[in-house]
Amino acid sequence: MSIEARLRELGISLPEPTKAPPTFRQTFPFVRVHGDRAYVSGHGPTGPDGSILKYTGKVGAGVTQDDAYKAARLTGLAILSDLRQELGDLDRVEKWLKVLGLVNAARGFTNMPAVVNGFSDLVIEVWGKEAGRHGRSAIGVAELPFGIPVEIEAEVLIRS
Repeated sequence: MSIEARLRELGISLPEPTKAPPTFRQTFPFVRVHGDRAYVSGHGPTGPDGSILKYTGKVGAGVTQDDAYKAARLTGLAILSDLRQELGDLDRVEKWLKVLGLVNAARGFTNMPAVVNGFSDLVIEVWGKEAGRHGRSAIGVAELPFGIPVEIEAEVLIRS
């Protein structure tokens, strides 16, 4: 089954490709392809139109762990949309290799892995365990761009 068919089966629609805020000077691509790899720059949660959500705050102080999990899932949808735009077809993604999840954590919040599971669960749901499981780090940081609660970057193996 194709990835697009799997998304339809799961009732998942992808947002429009990511749109940087007007005040942001973007000097890098959201996805960079080199050889058999696609390197995904840090993404945050976006709305259906691809714009950064006005969903901000620190996890553990203003943003619940459950809401941060949902933000990580929305971030995953944004990443899939940008991968599809760059690759032309999500079936080119052979395997997810490495993910780095950054959580805008309030002092004392330590459950970053549970937040980033919002992303990992999505990828495994769509690609299955064999292709979707990935190496991963989930760390807490003092701040993230635009005050977003989670930022995720990834590396995937692609077919030519």
